[in-house]
Amino acid sequence: MLLDLKLDGKTVIVVGGGNESFRKLQSVLDSGATIWVISREFSSSIEKLAQEKRVALVKTEIKDAKAFIGSLNPKPDLLLAVTNNSQLNLELIKAAKATGCMVYSVDNPAVSDFILPAVAHVGEVKIAVSTSGRSPAVARELRERIEKMITPEDLLEIELQTHVRSIIKTQVPDSKARSELINSILNDINIKQLLKEGKLLEAQELAMKLIAKKETN
Repeated sequence: MLLDLKLDGKTVIVVGGGNESFRKLQSVLDSGATIWVISREFSSSIEKLAQEKRVALVKTEIKDAKAFIGSLNPKPDLLLAVTNNSQLNLELIKAAKATGCMVYSVDNPAVSDFILPAVAHVGEVKIAVSTSGRSPAVARELRERIEKMITPEDLLEIELQTHVRSIIKTQVPDSKARSELINSILNDINIKQLLKEGKLLEAQELAMKLIAKKETN
């Protein structure tokens, strides 16, 4: 069972600054939470997130997990232990749980309060893949396969639908009629060809003509 936690306005602490930490961050980046990443060093991908002001970084080495958790103010609502030190992860989990914080350990599903799926993230498309913690390696492999399946044409189709929906919503009051019109536009052979060629603006112009034609009928 996959669930989306409501984290808007909450505080999330991620301990670990490597590639695996970056992958787990994908699950909470757009949640509306304040995210702190704690580590001695950070991957270039995480540093980029900090430059974009999507996360805040604290460069430090945690030697005493209990003291570290006790020093946090405000207390986190969620803590992800994503270091390559299993013992440190376990100590962080225990200390955070004692404060009532929900926890996740990258290498110990048994002590985690939830499982973070592998998230395929291409453009605006996000697809979660979970093996219920049984095989993170397989989940990663499946995520990579899915990412390769999503084409630039798929992403342009999303852009087109967003554009079309915003216009049709104000002009076509009936929801069923709106849905049928959007489907007819997305399935139009000429529009599909334009998207395949990467011509989004031309596809939008043709979609507008189809909408106008529909309104005059």
